[in-house]
Amino acid sequence: MTPVTLLTGFLGSGKTTLLSRLLRSPDFRDTAVIVNEFGAVSLDHDMMDTADETIVTLGNGCLCCQSSSDVARTLAELRRRRAAGEIAFRRVVIETSGLADPVPLLHALGSDGVVAMDFVLAGVVTTVDAVAGMATLDRYTEARRQVAMADVLLLTKLDLDGAMDAALREQLAGLNPSAIVMDAGAWRGAVAEGLLEATAQRPLPLALGARHSHRYSTISILRDRPLPALAVPLFLEGLAAHLGSRLLRLKGLISLTETPGRPMVIHAVQHMIHEPHWLPDWPSADHRSRIVLIGHDLPAEWPEHLLDAIEAETLSATAERADRMSLAL
Repeated sequence: MTPVTLLTGFLGSGKTTLLSRLLRSPDFRDTAVIVNEFGAVSLDHDMMDTADETIVTLGNGCLCCQSSSDVARTLAELRRRRAAGEIAFRRVVIETSGLADPVPLLHALGSDGVVAMDFVLAGVVTTVDAVAGMATLDRYTEARRQVAMADVLLLTKLDLDGAMDAALREQLAGLNPSAIVMDAGAWRGAVAEGLLEATAQRPLPLALGARHSHRYSTISILRDRPLPALAVPLFLEGLAAHLGSRLLRLKGLISLTETPGRPMVIHAVQHMIHEPHWLPDWPSADHRSRIVLIGHDLPAEWPEHLLDAIEAETLSATAERADRMSLAL
């Protein structure tokens, strides 16, 4: 499976500068990039010089407003060219325009079954301007949604006069306390295992839904004991059915009873559930299941109660089935 990272961030926050730097690094040359050129957002000449054969430009408007078939066709074309030996890549980065809402694009990544056979969502990375970030977040809903959906928040322009660090970090924590916040200059382009490992090693906050501004809620669920595999799809379907558009995103690393050494990675965007995939082993010594929900006005305790009920019902049904099989023998 080829990991796909969504790189987002408001206009002028430094996405293109970041990608230009990364693509000049030998460690990042095995990356295909899909760019949405819209308004002032475009790739600079250095980037085109270093990796032109693995860059695909979508210039007919904002990527988040295009149909899922556009994204699917672009990924399918990259896959075809790789199979034909025309290009080589191990990962994909999709750079959105500065006004893009991440939610529709995440829908697109999970809605095409053919694409899901070869590509898997690795995470969402959002750049935040350390000089203008606080004012931007106060003024623009799109910027707040980009921050709320992120796995990793990269602070840019920290070296400039007027850059804010502590105050901005506090504001970001209010919107998305589960995200990793770091200096963009220290990011080396990890788009799959690196993000998952960082997420696994970071302790997740509990019951934070009531403290967020802008009506964003974050709920984290931690489980010491493994979950039965059947409980996971039932839990995801229940969340999608009852929370609907209020659930912007779900992400999780799950310990299953059936595969204790291989954690399951899950993603969902509103009612769209992405195909799960499994890591070959745990990225850290912490083998607990961790699930994070991000959305609008989420009921703080209900998701965990739902998981408790589904787990209990699943275990009960499994035990009854085992008893019937034992009697039959």
